[in-house]
Amino acid sequence: MKHAARLAILLCVFSLLLQAQPGYRPSPDNLQARQWFQQARFGMFIHWGVYSVLGKGEWVMNNDKMPVTEYEKLAPRFNPTDFNAAEWVSLAKAAGMKYITITSKHHDGFAMFQTKLSPWNIVDATPYKKDPLKMLAEECRRQGIKLFFYHSQLDWHSPDYFPRGGTGVTAGRPESGDFNKYLDFMDGQLRELLTNYGPIGGIWFDGWWDRPDANWRLGQTYQLIHDLQPAALIGNNHHRLPNPGEDFQMFEKDLPGGHTADFNSESKVGELPLETCETINGAWGYNSSDKRFKSPRQLVQYLVKAAALNANFLLNIGPMPNGKIQPEFVERLQQVGDWMGRNGESVYGTTAGPITARPWGVTTQKGNVVYLHIFDWPDSVIAIPKLPRAVKSAQILGRGTAVSHSTYLDHEVFKLPEGRDPYDTVVKVELAQ
Repeated sequence: MKHAARLAILLCVFSLLLQAQPGYRPSPDNLQARQWFQQARFGMFIHWGVYSVLGKGEWVMNNDKMPVTEYEKLAPRFNPTDFNAAEWVSLAKAAGMKYITITSKHHDGFAMFQTKLSPWNIVDATPYKKDPLKMLAEECRRQGIKLFFYHSQLDWHSPDYFPRGGTGVTAGRPESGDFNKYLDFMDGQLRELLTNYGPIGGIWFDGWWDRPDANWRLGQTYQLIHDLQPAALIGNNHHRLPNPGEDFQMFEKDLPGGHTADFNSESKVGELPLETCETINGAWGYNSSDKRFKSPRQLVQYLVKAAALNANFLLNIGPMPNGKIQPEFVERLQQVGDWMGRNGESVYGTTAGPITARPWGVTTQKGNVVYLHIFDWPDSVIAIPKLPRAVKSAQILGRGTAVSHSTYLDHEVFKLPEGRDPYDTVVKVELAQ
C-alpha cells in the first residue's frame, strides 16, 4: 500500500474514533443483551422497500441512475396488501432464528415506518397507508423474537445529505445542503424508532463508508440510542474494528477474518460479539431475475462455520412488492429449520470448538461437550487432533446412535455409522469432567 493511501486510511480511522461515544460503558442490561445475542446464533435479515416494485434489488436508484423525481413515482405502485407479519415471524421462528433485523430506511431514504419528519414513507406516500414495522414489532413480541432495525446513514433522497459521497450522485439533488441538519433528521427518525415500537434488540447501521471523512456525530447518535434504550445493541457496517459506543461487530458477505469480500480487506476481528450476514441468492432486496439460490446444505454449513468462529449468522430475504416471500426462500428456510430442529443444540449457545476448521468440517463447544460438524468425509473413520480431556461418550446428535471411539497416538479416532446427514453430520462428544 502506498504511503499516501495508508495515511488517508489512518486519518479516517482517527476521525471515526474522535466521533465515537467517548467513555462509553455498557449498562448491565446492555451486557446481558450482548450475552443473549452471542447465544442466539441465527437471525433473519429483511431488505424490503419501495425498490422492490422494480424487482432489481435495493440499489436500483443508484445503479439505473434514477433521479429523485422518477424514483418517487414508485411509491404509488407500492401496495403490499399480502404482507402478513405473523407469517413472516412464524417462518423465521420455524427456521430456528431468534431475531429479525429489518430495513427501517435504506439508502434511498424511504422510511418503512410512519415518521412525522418526512412524507417519504410507506404510510404517507403509498396506497398501503399502514406501518409494517409496527405490525412486525407487535408480532415479534407475541412470538418471542427480538426485533432489530437496520438504518442507513446514507441517504440518496435528502437534499441535506451534502457534500455528496461516492454513491447516489445522479439523484438530481441541488448542489447544496446542511449535513448537520441531515444528521438532526436522522437522529429524529431514530428517536421515533426507539420510542414508538417498544423495546428493540438494536440498531444495525450502514452507509458510513459513503463519506468516511465526514463528521457523522457518532458519539451523539450512539448516546441517544443508549439513553433511550440502554439494552439496545449498536452495530455499524463500516468494515473496521468497532468503536466506542458500538456493541457488536458485523461482517458483510464474509465470515469473520475471511477477507473474501473486497470491502473486508482491512477488517480485523475485535472483542465484541460477532455477526456475519449473507444472502440466499445474490441480492439483498427483491430481484426477480436472480436465480443464484444457495442450497440448504450451503446455508447450514455457513451457519455452522459462523458458530465455529463465535459468530451469529444473519440470513437475508428480500420480500416481493406484494408483501409475500418468494417460494424459493421459504423452501430453503423450512429445510434449514428442519436441520436445526434436530441439531440446534450444536449451534445455540456454543463457542468455537477446540479444533479449528479442517477439510472435513468444524467444531463447536458447550461446556464439556464438543460437537464435530462433519460436512464431507469419504471414509467412515475420521481422526482428529487429541481433545483437551478424555472422551467419555460419542453419539450422532439427533439420532442417539453410538459412535465408536479410540485413541491412537495423539489423535482421537471415530468410526461413523451409516446414514450421514446430507448437510452436516454432528457427532456429540462428551468429555470427562
